[in-house]
Amino acid sequence: MFTLMCLWLSLGDSIADSVKPLFTHKAVDEGDDVTLSCRYETSATNTILHWYRQHPKSKPEYLLYIDLFGGKTNLQHLDAELDKNKKQVDLIISSAAVSDSDLYYCALTPTVTGNPAALYKNLHLLCYTKDK
Repeated sequence: MFTLMCLWLSLGDSIADSVKPLFTHKAVDEGDDVTLSCRYETSATNTILHWYRQHPKSKPEYLLYIDLFGGKTNLQHLDAELDKNKKQVDLIISSAAVSDSDLYYCALTPTVTGNPAALYKNLHLLCYTKDK
């Protein structure tokens, strides 16, 4: 069993744009499907929500995105879902393993371009897993 702990990253077009987690931690059994969820607020109509993963002592790694028009990417055991009515974005990890124990976070468009250091100054809270 391991625990998911969640925080958020806010990188919106305006001060009203934000993204926040629905929980701060979650107990997970290996092999379970896990959903990490964030609620978002934005005034932009072309919003794209991104998920990142960060290994200890490493830079964040881009995972996938989902937009308000249904466009998205997914990976082998990762997928994203969006509920526009609830203004909620989910990252679904299928058959979670201890190897999925990393820092995860969601971000609103625009994301940082050209200056990765700017990513950290807006970092408020992150989602990660920790062995229990």
